[in-house]
Amino acid sequence: MTSNARPKPWTEMATHLVDVAMGRKPADLVIRNGRWVNVHSGEIIAGTDIAIAGGRFAYCGPNAGHAIGQGTKVVDAGGRYLVPGLCDAHMHVESGMVTVTEFCRAVIPHGTTSMFIDPHEIANVLGLPGVRLMHDEAIAMPINVHVQMPSCVPSAPGLEHAGAELTVADVAEAMTWENIIGLGEVMNFPGVVANDPVMSGEIAATVKAGKTVGGHYASRDLGLPFHGYVAGGPEDDHEGTRAEDAIARVRQGMKAMLRLGSAWYDVASQIKAVTESGLDPRNFILCTDDSHSGTLVQEGHMDRVVRHAIQQGLKPVTAIQMATLNTAQHFKLERELGSIAPGRLADLLIVSDLAAMTIDEVYARGVRLAKGGKLDIDIPAYDYPKTAKNTVKLGKKLKAKDFDVVAPKGANEVRVRVIGVIENQAPTRALEADLPVEDGLVAMDRRNDVCQIALVERHRGTGGVTNAFVSGFGYMGDCAMASSVAHDSHHIIVVGTNKEDMALAVNRLGEVGGGVVLFSKGKELALVEMPIAGLMSDERAEIVAAKAEKLTEAMRKMGCSLNNAYMQHSLLALVVIPELRISDVGLVDVTTFQKVDLFI
Repeated sequence: MTSNARPKPWTEMATHLVDVAMGRKPADLVIRNGRWVNVHSGEIIAGTDIAIAGGRFAYCGPNAGHAIGQGTKVVDAGGRYLVPGLCDAHMHVESGMVTVTEFCRAVIPHGTTSMFIDPHEIANVLGLPGVRLMHDEAIAMPINVHVQMPSCVPSAPGLEHAGAELTVADVAEAMTWENIIGLGEVMNFPGVVANDPVMSGEIAATVKAGKTVGGHYASRDLGLPFHGYVAGGPEDDHEGTRAEDAIARVRQGMKAMLRLGSAWYDVASQIKAVTESGLDPRNFILCTDDSHSGTLVQEGHMDRVVRHAIQQGLKPVTAIQMATLNTAQHFKLERELGSIAPGRLADLLIVSDLAAMTIDEVYARGVRLAKGGKLDIDIPAYDYPKTAKNTVKLGKKLKAKDFDVVAPKGANEVRVRVIGVIENQAPTRALEADLPVEDGLVAMDRRNDVCQIALVERHRGTGGVTNAFVSGFGYMGDCAMASSVAHDSHHIIVVGTNKEDMALAVNRLGEVGGGVVLFSKGKELALVEMPIAGLMSDERAEIVAAKAEKLTEAMRKMGCSLNNAYMQHSLLALVVIPELRISDVGLVDVTTFQKVDLFI
């Protein structure tokens, strides 16, 4: 079987698997003398042999000698652990700055063999055709990449304008596609609570298709709005940040997804629902949500999350359950993946240190894909069409004056609303600051960490610019960083202390078709080109990671010490997570879902 062959359905292979299990036919591969991490029983069973045929497990037991024939490949595990391939239950490939192919290349050596991706980033730029592009690329991968149909494009109707719009009919159509596993995170939670016909229609179409409805309740209010949201149909949620958030979700029959991404550290606080409150861990699932290329290449993927969960006090087997079987069951795929058991896809890891998740070898569909942290195979690049590129349309060349904030007439000082970044969390704070007025224009206050933020419309070339202020990046030098990745509408966000640099940064992204760039005093310090929808690079993951590291270092030199500051930057337009955000409509108070004035 070639490395990218898709195994036949179990229904077409059952008799062959029975023959292999009975010793009537030889296995393709037998792995001997392993310690079987059994996520069904919660045991670690020493002296186990695993027989694989046609990309699926056929026999798991004490001795697979009867399944070894002339053509069988035999691997001695040497007493190491046999762990199911890891699953990422909720993630956005685009946040890795790379394509699905490159994302897979980066994460396979870290033991990820199944991913449940929500391509709502590309959907906000290219609409349904963009989703189809990633859907088709996912099918071509040598691991299991299932796609959730984006539910909220735009994420908050009336508060932003994306590059496209998805309808109930689009969702219903996508539910017929081969590789659509369910509905992506339903971010418009006020719409669900208000029985918005688009939200209720999309959820109904998903349930009718027998698929899973993903949730996203980004509010700390666990009162009636939360209960109304759960009643509306979402089956999981990854937006909790407190133990009480996880407890509330599980008590209502949802799965609590705990995320550890590049900038989201929500596992430690919420896992106390299990370790201290004693809730059933089978209702908890681990995920990453957003991981950029630097994290993937340098720190890991789901292995990093499992390792972190173990460090928070979980037993290794329990943490592994949360990243394997729990995920498979949630997406109704327990018979396909998530465990080492007969009939399932032969996705497994050979691990030498379970608590440290030291992964020696990675197998998917019965084929070894990685050893010693290095890929064994090559995955051909996926060719994106021209229609997926040249999506940054500015409509004009930006100038410094486009970022002027005109003060009320006669004012010497003004009080303004300020977006406050919270390190390692998705929410922001709604802050206020008193800023001086110079020559009729509001000035920044670098000493108190208040610099300027602007959102530049980039889908229709309107030339529109929304100006506001942000705190938390710590920039001290003259600089500006611009990004065409701006969740979820993906206009251009630029944050800076110097308007000339802000204009240069935005214009540079127009030239290269998108990405992220940092300028200081007229000089380009770092650039990561992302020509695919202005969201993804067409280069190898390790090249992108090196460029991203150069960007991070340049940000540090400008005074920014935030952990994964780029990720924080990219979320400043996410008008579905409190408290204060920026959009092409203006400043948005996400606690009330109302546009608010910059001046107080």
